[in-house]
Amino acid sequence: MADEPKPISPFKNLLAGGFGGMCLVFVGHPLDTVKVRLQTQPPSLSGQPPMYSGTLDCFRKTLMREGITGLYRGMAAPIIGVTPMFAVCFLGFGLGKKLQQKSPEDELSYPQLFTAGMLSGVFTTGIMTPGERIKCLLQIQASSGENKYSGTLDCAKKLYQEFGIRGFYKGTVLTLMRDVPASGMYFMTYEWLKNLFTPEGKSVSDLSVPRILVAGGFAGIFSWAVAIPPDVLKSRFQTAPPGKYPNGFRDVLRELIREEGVTSLYKGFNAVMIRAFPANAACFLGFEIAMKFLNWIAPNL
Repeated sequence: MADEPKPISPFKNLLAGGFGGMCLVFVGHPLDTVKVRLQTQPPSLSGQPPMYSGTLDCFRKTLMREGITGLYRGMAAPIIGVTPMFAVCFLGFGLGKKLQQKSPEDELSYPQLFTAGMLSGVFTTGIMTPGERIKCLLQIQASSGENKYSGTLDCAKKLYQEFGIRGFYKGTVLTLMRDVPASGMYFMTYEWLKNLFTPEGKSVSDLSVPRILVAGGFAGIFSWAVAIPPDVLKSRFQTAPPGKYPNGFRDVLRELIREEGVTSLYKGFNAVMIRAFPANAACFLGFEIAMKFLNWIAPNL
């Protein structure tokens, strides 16, 4: 199992988690835009082709129509949210592990690591939901031909004016349904792969950069394999007009299954999986590098 973790430092987790999160957003946002547009495109009319035939088609059309900035549309909202979100995420995982230990020397099983990861998903939902709501609205407006929002702050202001604080938290239950099991899978897979890649007699803290990248990348893939169906429901629900789904995600699920079949729950699968590896590899590498740097300059902080 993994080496015993160092005592949790909230300030170090804030900085390292924030840096890791910014690495993830910068690397992964273009394909996140593609994913959301694929998930929210309307069903094609009889005899007409869909707006986007797939991941590459959506990527190409977005790049041609809107340039490189179109792929980074809505990025300000997740960038603003990543520092506290990833701080809380990594801190929540550490606290989840600590709560299950009877003594600091106890090694946790993989189911216990999964449980600790799920706790981090609960912690981050309150920060994640408003950013996801704004991001999705900005990502789909260009493809739908509307220009209701001029940017992140304008979107936030208009959401508050129209719906109050509740407008930011539309989709909270679906965000929980996505992030709790996905976070469990995320951290458990990362810890498992780190242990697997550590040579006998060596420490996981000495893992090479390529091995950290592979562990982080596959952790992202395993996590998103769990998260995609609730993520499709969340994207559709958060971008729907008010009152369209009065019974919440159940109405979204029924409509999707009825109109587009079960496979609609995996819309954007290719975009998600193409994005998951490099984005999460960048996240964990950024986090590990930042933590090593902070432990070097301030070992007692």
